[in-house]
Amino acid sequence: MPAISSVLVIGAGTAGTATAILLAERGVSVDLVEAKPDIAALGSGITLQGNALRVLRDLGVWEQVREEGYGYDTLGLRAPDPAGTLLVELEDHRTGGPDLPATMGMYRPALARILLDRAVEAGAKVRFGVAVTELAQDADGVDATFADGSHGRYDLVVGADGVRSWTRRAIGIDVEPEAVGMGIWRAFTDRPDSVTRTDLIYGGPSYIAGYCPTSADSLYAYIVEPAQDRTGLSSEEGLAVMRELAGAFHGPWDEIRGSLTDPTRVNHTHFESHVIDGPWNRGRVVVIGDAAHSCPPTLAQGAAQALEDAVVLAELLTSHDDLATVWPALTERRLPRARAVVEASLQLCTWLKARERGDVPGLMAGVATLVSDPA
Repeated sequence: MPAISSVLVIGAGTAGTATAILLAERGVSVDLVEAKPDIAALGSGITLQGNALRVLRDLGVWEQVREEGYGYDTLGLRAPDPAGTLLVELEDHRTGGPDLPATMGMYRPALARILLDRAVEAGAKVRFGVAVTELAQDADGVDATFADGSHGRYDLVVGADGVRSWTRRAIGIDVEPEAVGMGIWRAFTDRPDSVTRTDLIYGGPSYIAGYCPTSADSLYAYIVEPAQDRTGLSSEEGLAVMRELAGAFHGPWDEIRGSLTDPTRVNHTHFESHVIDGPWNRGRVVVIGDAAHSCPPTLAQGAAQALEDAVVLAELLTSHDDLATVWPALTERRLPRARAVVEASLQLCTWLKARERGDVPGLMAGVATLVSDPA
């Protein structure tokens, strides 16, 4: 008999909705709560590597993802010269297997909507605009208090509430993300016909300039710069900064730059990173996804690692009859892999900041080999 029959999942992002789907379809009673009023309305683009697509297929949403996203199998490297010269086109690693694209770009809110719909279909009860304010656990369960005054009791609580996780702090894990020293501008805009994959430009005045097609008619473009305080900029000023930075890059960037006109579709964040180097639970409360580990997006593995957390946790919870045996198994299967991805992502940042060439192909190939095996 499974160790749990009722679960509260905090956070309706990728890790949370995947966990809700997998547990609900296996007969567990799942409440999924999200503090934001509508998670599917937030975000721009997301890059999904093959190992993420493998999990999405297992979740039963692959056909919808394939229809709404944009899949491709190569990676381009361009020079920071006036022509944006294509230096090489590389066959990318199909980490999800030969029958899935190597990479897929997608509009993040579209993915959120697909996963939420699937969670409801599987039987999860979803509530938005509801924050958890208190967790009190004993040997048999966890009592949760919600901001709307309601209460619930559960066998287990899963905190999938992101980098700034309330759950992580609530259970006394004092690990917090640390700044990496890099910032990223992102813009969601129209896809010109010339963009059919991700192309990266290293060098020039910024560390990286790149783009990812997200559908037949959209993409997100990004520029990585040295970290600096951009908090005082208005939306219009942020757009102007990104357009100015984009002026150093050419090839398809010349068309992309011309489409950067909507300040509401430009955002700036800093790279941060952390990993809980030990058990991710305290008693009957566990954190996964970005709440447990986060890394700069230099390897585009954030969503994939969150999805893998959900798969392994759900498998262990429904195949073990004692929670005490779940936690060491979760640590053994997930911590080394998540930590390796974090460390590799940080190594790329170190090389970029030092303007060192480094063995980027070797590092990327090593990570691809690691994640090609199912979690």
